[in-house]
Amino acid sequence: MFSIKVLKDDGETKFVAHGEREVSLTVTSEYVEGDRIVLEYAGEPRYFWFQADDALGSALIFVTGNVEFKVPFGERKKGYSPKAFSGSCHYIYACIADNNDIFAYRNQALNVYDNHENTASFPHASANVETRNEAVFAARNAIDGVRANSSHGQWPYTSWGINRNPEAVLKLEFGHPVEIDRAVIYLRADFPHDNWWKEVTLEFSDGSSITAPLEKRADGQEVRFEKRTVTWLEFKKLIKAEQESPFPALTQLEVYGVVAAD
Repeated sequence: MFSIKVLKDDGETKFVAHGEREVSLTVTSEYVEGDRIVLEYAGEPRYFWFQADDALGSALIFVTGNVEFKVPFGERKKGYSPKAFSGSCHYIYACIADNNDIFAYRNQALNVYDNHENTASFPHASANVETRNEAVFAARNAIDGVRANSSHGQWPYTSWGINRNPEAVLKLEFGHPVEIDRAVIYLRADFPHDNWWKEVTLEFSDGSSITAPLEKRADGQEVRFEKRTVTWLEFKKLIKAEQESPFPALTQLEVYGVVAAD
């Protein structure tokens, strides 16, 4: 048994639905600041399909406890489609994922519902720096599946911005072991405003690392490597090209592989 709820800021329940394997919830009012959407689950960690908003679609996430998503307002809302969380009718959905989805070869980094407060669903992205702590430059933007990179700022041109910090590190946690063999990197390509990294390093939880050269390109740049089983990786040691612009940024990091066998 699990539940989907919409809670007020004080914890009072506005809407709720329960189910054994899948749950649908229709919210028939506008959100107000402080509202949060909760996937309430107390069982063993497992995969769910989760949709907190019909404009954003669903995400295949590994759930280890209650998943809370605070409805974005103000500056935070700029990181999402203007259609998301708007209006007075919303469709929320969750279901237990089946093995065909769980064990498929896929992008293990994708999670449109990741956020700073997320501690119970994976994948999860975090960073030691985000430009001015603005939502449009947050680490979560690098795993939301939006590849638009010809500009910068408000959605869909969100990115992970490093605030010109050469020691910037993005950490991607999978929540459990995954076997991966390929990454695809989409640099932000708002040239000439942007610079780019000519070299980056992927460091893995097993102690290994690889260094990859990159080019001034807007399309995805593939990095292949020997299969390895890991629980996290770090995107780091970012070597900026010798250009006048001080603004390299990451639009999307995709990491392909399968859930590791027990």
